Amino acid sequence: MNTEVRQAVDLFLDYLRGEKRASIHTISNYQRDLERLAKFCTENGIEQWQDLQNSDVRAYVAIRHKSGVDAKSIQRELAAIRSFFRLLSKRQMVQQNPAQGIRAPKSAKKLPKTLDVDQVNGILDAGTDSVLDVRDLAMFELFYSSGLRLSELVMLDMTDMDLVEGFLKVRFGKGGKQRHVPVGTKAIEAIKLWLTNRPDSAASALFVSMQGTRLGQRSVQLRLEKWCIKNGLSERVHPHMLRHSFASHMLESSQDIRAVQELLGHSDLSTTQIYTHLDFQHLANVYDKAHPRAKRSGL
Repeated sequence: MNTEVRQAVDLFLDYLRGEKRASIHTISNYQRDLERLAKFCTENGIEQWQDLQNSDVRAYVAIRHKSGVDAKSIQRELAAIRSFFRLLSKRQMVQQNPAQGIRAPKSAKKLPKTLDVDQVNGILDAGTDSVLDVRDLAMFELFYSSGLRLSELVMLDMTDMDLVEGFLKVRFGKGGKQRHVPVGTKAIEAIKLWLTNRPDSAASALFVSMQGTRLGQRSVQLRLEKWCIKNGLSERVHPHMLRHSFASHMLESSQDIRAVQELLGHSDLSTTQIYTHLDFQHLANVYDKAHPRAKRSGL
């Protein structure tokens, strides 16, 4: 790194410390990002920052991606480079920002962590020995039975449940959308038992504290953690894992992604598709049975 290149980096770091009051961690990361870019420039015969072109930054991003750097790290590096060149442009040290308009590669969607059927049964088949346990089991059964979000469960009112028909109304879905979802037999039984123990003076909420107030999201999370510890489950379980498990198990059994999309309240099918982790053998069997010209003789 020649003197002029180094001075420009030092100017930017001073700007972060002084005007932006950036954290030590941010300054350290940005310094490392720019030093790495400077090394790339040296290796490619680019001697001054003003000589760096848009195509060079694209090539640099491609190299970082191929070397295994994740998308979030590349996004941060691009943010550092853009910010750096904005300052140089303000100081009239460069004429353009070569990182402008360049995006990092998209992050691969990670499959949500799910529980297998035996693990779910281990949670839901545990016995109850208090009114709080009865309430908690009803909540956990309903999570898995209907694939609810945590925010949807805590906003349920008594009037949202139809235990005779086996349905409930989600009034506060994501994006303000409402939907009706079925409730399984086990969940209905658990809810009925809770209703016989629910405080008489309680508000309209389905799930309340012993003082009759609506449970908050954090309270439900803590109750599930305690439930799992009490019943000797080594897996750290949070409410959304029960929703993920519901989606995964429904898809594995039905292969009806549109139905699962409706049950989950997803507006975009691509969101539901993250659960389609069916193995190739299953797909091959479906193909062989369904495609009119896929039948292979002698097999």
